[in-house]
Amino acid sequence: GADEIAFLNITSFREQPLDDSPMLAVLEAASARVFVPLTVGGGIRGYTDATNRRWSALDVAARYFRAGADKVSIGSDAVDAAEAHLAGAVVTEKSSIEQISTVYGRQAVVVSVDPRRVYVESLAAHAAAVELKHQRGPLGERFCWYQVMVKGGREGRALDVVQLVQACEALGAGEILLNCVDMDGQNAGYDLDLIGLVKAAVTIPVVASSGAGRPSHFTTVFAYVCHH
Repeated sequence: GADEIAFLNITSFREQPLDDSPMLAVLEAASARVFVPLTVGGGIRGYTDATNRRWSALDVAARYFRAGADKVSIGSDAVDAAEAHLAGAVVTEKSSIEQISTVYGRQAVVVSVDPRRVYVESLAAHAAAVELKHQRGPLGERFCWYQVMVKGGREGRALDVVQLVQACEALGAGEILLNCVDMDGQNAGYDLDLIGLVKAAVTIPVVASSGAGRPSHFTTVFAYVCHH
């Protein structure tokens, strides 16, 4: 019953020539047999391969689109772009979000977001702190801010999740894939506080990820979004 499938390549094969990427074969095979929209993520950014050829983010996305992808998902590169955007930095090259959305439309660009909870003692403890109304921390913590993580959740940035998603929308992203480092793999349900926070911060669609362990978790998140 799925109406969309996302392939998230955690290795990204960055050193290889673009046409040698194993993900191309996966996409081509899937698109020949599966007739729902396909999203691909991992390595959607400019890079120089082992032959010293330079590929732009637009080159990478275009090749995946030709292989059958309908959307591309951008992760760490979107964080770098958002930080530069918020700092008002002068950049010599448009971000991957801008490059791809300008040519293919914002509906083709998904930004994958990996926030984690940083617990604090009060709302005054951090400018981005929120009160947890649905799922408190493991020790009963009531307040946190959502720190943006990169490199598969191994590296934290000073950016909070609202700053990130709003900057990405301004740059041209058409959808947010919202993960949650704390809930991922727990099968305990989605982080409703996080989903509500991000949903209220942007006007583009938000796809909830991380935490589902049984069918009721899906209905819970849809019911929550419909009433908030």
